[in-house]
Amino acid sequence: MSQKVLLNAKEVNIILHRLACQLIEKHTDFSNTVLIGLQPRGIFLANRIAKILKEEYHINNIQLGYLDITFYRDDFRRGDKTLAANSTEINFIVEDKNVVFIDDVLYTGRSIRAALTAIQSFGRPNEIELLALIDRRFSRHLPIQPDYRGRQVDVINEEKVKVNWIENDKEDSVYLIEK
Repeated sequence: MSQKVLLNAKEVNIILHRLACQLIEKHTDFSNTVLIGLQPRGIFLANRIAKILKEEYHINNIQLGYLDITFYRDDFRRGDKTLAANSTEINFIVEDKNVVFIDDVLYTGRSIRAALTAIQSFGRPNEIELLALIDRRFSRHLPIQPDYRGRQVDVINEEKVKVNWIENDKEDSVYLIEK
């Protein structure tokens, strides 16, 4: 098994700032926009984007939540592996809000489909957008595309994209892992 660096820490930082700026261009003051990190790995990206928006662009009214999609997945009861649920933390209303789903890797689109179903439990958003750090564009099973993407990569289905966050993995990096 070999791995290749797709993004180093400096490149990840540049992309995070670009994504934050793109969000500002579309949502300006975030008065009607909420950010929702998808559990488990999208929360690291969501936290980083929210931190950049607050600390570097002085947008103080960021509403940030975390959505667990475990029980909404179409593979929930398939296979021998038991899925472990994460926590959902949404302490605000999504009714008539602009929701930005945030996830680290967009692969088949099935997680986003599950998130679209799960968010309905919290109200009916005005609009839902998707921000993904990595877009595996040739791996889609559903017609789902990101509105904001960090990097688009072309990988074979047997290859894996691994996103590391300093908060969890001791470094900011993205690797392509070949089996």
